[in-house]
Amino acid sequence: MSTSALRFARPLSIALLVAVSPVLVGCGAAENMVNGVVDEAQNQAGDALSEALGGASISTDGELPTGFPLDAIPVVGEVLGGGSAPDASGWVVRTTLGTDDFASAQVALEGAGFVSSAVNADADSGFGTFTLAPYSVVLTVATDTDDVTTATYVVTTGVQ
Repeated sequence: MSTSALRFARPLSIALLVAVSPVLVGCGAAENMVNGVVDEAQNQAGDALSEALGGASISTDGELPTGFPLDAIPVVGEVLGGGSAPDASGWVVRTTLGTDDFASAQVALEGAGFVSSAVNADADSGFGTFTLAPYSVVLTVATDTDDVTTATYVVTTGVQ
């Protein structure tokens, strides 16, 4: 084999070994390791973002952010995490949704007295603004390529 062919073959062999080794070791162990790395990266990114935003709290722990007004704003789906702005001036919550997706979240907000505007939805996504003093909620829903549907609630205060 020529020197230039070896220069190409060795990195290719190493790349294939790295790509195939998780299959040889067992998918469960590799998946757990990857999930651990992703979780740690999300936590570090959240901490850095919190510092950059002057004290905003961000989490990926499956809990609503500190001070979120759940008694006033219904949240549909399983909570993934979120964030809160300093001085309870706003919040972001991410959830996973089931089969009804945007429609169920819209019905929950309107049932709580929120007035909807700029609502647009199809089978895979949705967007709408909902207001009920003192809150404004911007709701976006999207389904990714793995058929996982997430909702993002952006809540601000000060609406009259």
